[in-house]
Amino acid sequence: MDDQGCPRCKTTKYRNPSLKLMVNVCGHTLCESCVELLFLKGSGSCPECNVALRRSNFRVQLFEDSTVDKEVQIRKRILKDFNKKEDDFNTLAEYNDYLEMIEEIIFNLCNNIDIINTNKRIEQYKKENRDIILKNKSKLSKDELELEQLIELEKEQTEQRKKELAMIEVELRKQKAKNKEDLIDSLMASYEDASAIVDKFAQRAEKQQQITIPKPMAPPAPKQTHFSTGIKFQSQHGFLPVPKTEEGPCYAYEPQIFPKEGPMQPTLEEIQNNGYVKHIRQETISEQAGGFNTSISCLKAIQEALVGLYHGC
Repeated sequence: MDDQGCPRCKTTKYRNPSLKLMVNVCGHTLCESCVELLFLKGSGSCPECNVALRRSNFRVQLFEDSTVDKEVQIRKRILKDFNKKEDDFNTLAEYNDYLEMIEEIIFNLCNNIDIINTNKRIEQYKKENRDIILKNKSKLSKDELELEQLIELEKEQTEQRKKELAMIEVELRKQKAKNKEDLIDSLMASYEDASAIVDKFAQRAEKQQQITIPKPMAPPAPKQTHFSTGIKFQSQHGFLPVPKTEEGPCYAYEPQIFPKEGPMQPTLEEIQNNGYVKHIRQETISEQAGGFNTSISCLKAIQEALVGLYHGC
């Protein structure tokens, strides 16, 4: 992002590392100084596309590509009204068509395609589905409120736990200081052996350090919150633990055995009886006299053919 810069004043992040780029609904980037200068009266037009803009609608650019910021903002605005759930439709096909319509509207707004008709389509949808939109908004607000209450409760428990630990630590420090003073007084006033006195105070200090730290308050039973996505949220985490069974381990490893020796090569009897030499010329009498045998030659040829494929051949 070092080469990013303001298209109006040409200032880049390389020249000014503290440069803050801002973007509006049109998706064109301006630096904070140019925004303050051009929109001094609260409103003005974009230097790139001359779209009427408001100073209050500018926000800090989060992504390197300003069009991504534009799409994120448009998607948030559209999904506030297009908040139907799968339960609001009779079939899955109708719900998929509804999602496809949302993506088409967002694509048109992001790419400035048929803006007028797209906005009319949005207003028509909001007018026809006003009751469902309000119902889903109130439902989402209720879920968000429950989530905030759970988070706030966890924060209170954490703070209470910190206070208890701090009080215990302060008490231990006071007790150590008091034990030190008592040890000095005993060493000065007593006629006993100094090592015996030190050992006695060390044992007493060890017993005092074994103060039982109070256990944290047990959290309330996690309350499930069913969001629009269908995920059941709990205060600890969003997934239920895997149930344990007493039958045995969940998984037992069984090593896989791969055959590597290959098929056994035929014997000399099988070559002679199973038709291996049926289409091979038989040896002549002179060849037999020289020690040549057709069956043995066939067996050797099979061995040479399979020796590179299988280890056992």
